[in-house]
Amino acid sequence: MFKRVAAGMLGALNILVGLTMLIAGERWFVTTPSVAATGPYNSHFVADVGAAFLAAGLALLARSWRTRFWPAAVAGSTFLIFHGLIHVRDFFLHPHDLMSMLSVVVPSILAMWAALPSKRDTDAELHRP
Repeated sequence: MFKRVAAGMLGALNILVGLTMLIAGERWFVTTPSVAATGPYNSHFVADVGAAFLAAGLALLARSWRTRFWPAAVAGSTFLIFHGLIHVRDFFLHPHDLMSMLSVVVPSILAMWAALPSKRDTDAELHRP
């Protein structure tokens, strides 16, 4: 049950981030710590990444609603893990704000954990039509 709650919370957070990037990308760009330091604003790129956050969030939210949707949540969380790894790489190449890096990495690890079914999930829950 805790994984489903975590998946729902992380899903909602990623949906919010994705929608913000899609609807108010330039505002997101200038108000999110450390983002503006990565280079000039590119509306298409921000929207592309926002769409990926939205997809990951929807997949996690679906997993929180029905356990059998865990494969979709794993796929969405894979984007978040790769995104986190990019932040780890960047941190080691150009050390900067540790909290900024961790604010991406920790939620991505939690999302993958929440996406995977637990031992308590029954076959009936996982394979229900």
